[in-house]
Amino acid sequence: MARAALRRPKRCNLKDVAMSQPGDADLIAAARPPQMSYGQYLGLEQLLSAQTPLSGEHDELLFIIIHQASELWLKLCLHELTAARAHIAADDLGPALKMIARVSRIQGQLIQSWDVLATMTPADYSRIRPSLGRSSGFQSYQYRALEFAMGARNRDLLAVHEGAGEIHDALVEALHQPSLYDEAIRLLHRRGVSLPRASRERDFSIERTADPAVEAAWLEVYRNTEAYWDLYDLAEKLVDLEYRFQQWRFAHMKTVERIIGHKPGTGGTSGVSYLIRALDKSFFPELIAVRSGI
Repeated sequence: MARAALRRPKRCNLKDVAMSQPGDADLIAAARPPQMSYGQYLGLEQLLSAQTPLSGEHDELLFIIIHQASELWLKLCLHELTAARAHIAADDLGPALKMIARVSRIQGQLIQSWDVLATMTPADYSRIRPSLGRSSGFQSYQYRALEFAMGARNRDLLAVHEGAGEIHDALVEALHQPSLYDEAIRLLHRRGVSLPRASRERDFSIERTADPAVEAAWLEVYRNTEAYWDLYDLAEKLVDLEYRFQQWRFAHMKTVERIIGHKPGTGGTSGVSYLIRALDKSFFPELIAVRSGI
């Protein structure tokens, strides 16, 4: 058999290399403004012009940006949890688990924001407080909607938003919808973890109380994790969500305590004492209680 001839390597032509490199025309084309710029896509002109300090004090911009950024994160939390609830209702747990986990990580961002705000001293805050008037984080309708979505229900809190038109109407609607946890409980029953009708169908506008039947259902899941792995995963994702939420509440309380002590809040609340009481409220009480029986 004839030995295959060895091929000589092709000589590199510097002209060919030069032709493959971007020329002046390519660089100029790349530098031209695209049809939609980064700033246009993100609406930066509107976003960065939305801060209007009133006091003339240096730290007021910090105070405004922390709260505006928190509202953006709350918007994303609502977006994710609304979709997660719909997926649970449709027996499609995969996307729901991812979305709930994402909200837990968002809560981490919200927790860290209190660390930044805590760099404001009592003297710093006292100089801007008169400019706040009666405004207060207690009036955040997105925070209220987030509590409703997770399962906390208190019709009396709607009074803060009376006269707010569409915002009030949306909160009333949210109050009467099943929460994320309500849908999780319904899913338990559909998956064969039997629950009485009273535990599944109720007036969703009323605050849930710990239900022994629901606790027993979750206990069955926790004792049979292999049979109910995705339900067990859902339960742990919910526990993590509440854990992060409570960390956020605690960081909020400690930041307020650090800056204003035990003065009343600007919105008419009792301030720190109100925030302390909120720490005792659980969104998913059966998921905490069940740990004692495992």
